[in-house]
Amino acid sequence: MTPTIDVADLSYRYGTTLALDGVNFSLPGGKIYGLLGRNGAGKTTLLSALAGFRKPSAGTVRIDGQPVFENAQVVRQVCLIQESSNVGDRSDTLHDILDFARRLRPGWDAAYAARLVEKFELPSRTKLGELSRGQRSAFGIVVGLASRAPVTMFDEAHLGMDAPTRQAFADELLQAFLEQPRTFVVSTHLIEEQSPLFERVLILHEGRVLLHEDLDDLRARGVAVTGPAATVDDFVADLTVLGDQRLGPTKSAMVYGEFDDERRAAARAAGLDLGPMAVQDLFTHLTRSTGGAR
Repeated sequence: MTPTIDVADLSYRYGTTLALDGVNFSLPGGKIYGLLGRNGAGKTTLLSALAGFRKPSAGTVRIDGQPVFENAQVVRQVCLIQESSNVGDRSDTLHDILDFARRLRPGWDAAYAARLVEKFELPSRTKLGELSRGQRSAFGIVVGLASRAPVTMFDEAHLGMDAPTRQAFADELLQAFLEQPRTFVVSTHLIEEQSPLFERVLILHEGRVLLHEDLDDLRARGVAVTGPAATVDDFVADLTVLGDQRLGPTKSAMVYGEFDDERRAAARAAGLDLGPMAVQDLFTHLTRSTGGAR
């Protein structure tokens, strides 16, 4: 059974900076969540709280009803891989770090770790500090996936990796989830690239939860209207247009707002095509100003 994460009135303050401000949400177990937000939104602070790394200034973080901070039994169920690849001492070899992880993680899958090391072409006898940034990121992903932790979180863990390696990471994460369902939380700025992984998204903005819903519901908030430029302009005249693109006589306008059956029928009658908007464009609109659009 995969654990549920419950966050209630969570706040974190660093001196005069309020990084998280009364955050509330619940993450039922057994899903892949996308954690999105602009720089400084509070994503890393939130993930550190979920992993029990920091004591909240106020509020609580619970996994299956148990507090996380200073609770060794619960913390052993959580694996957080951060951008800095906090997986071991830079003077240790990858082999030694994996051996330590085997003793630390109750669900550790050594055979899976070995396969991932080979897949990502990592030199297991090399010291962590001697790897390139992309290799360190890939090694962090190996540790995260092979931990088989019921709650596994990646905080921009893909940084430095090239596109094929990032795709390999996405493929492995999805396969690991299908083979052994658990709770994954992935924080990323590569929204359009990694959003196909997500079942639900949590958007932080200025230390607060701006949106928490199914990815399909988020996608339904926007529509791309495409057709002859003049026809598109007439059709979207009274709608919220986030942007547009034009190629010769054809224009595509990105419209924020759900389309009911009547409006969709009107678009078809006008000879217009309706398609999904990019999640990245919706995210940009929602976080453009404090509070965003609801």
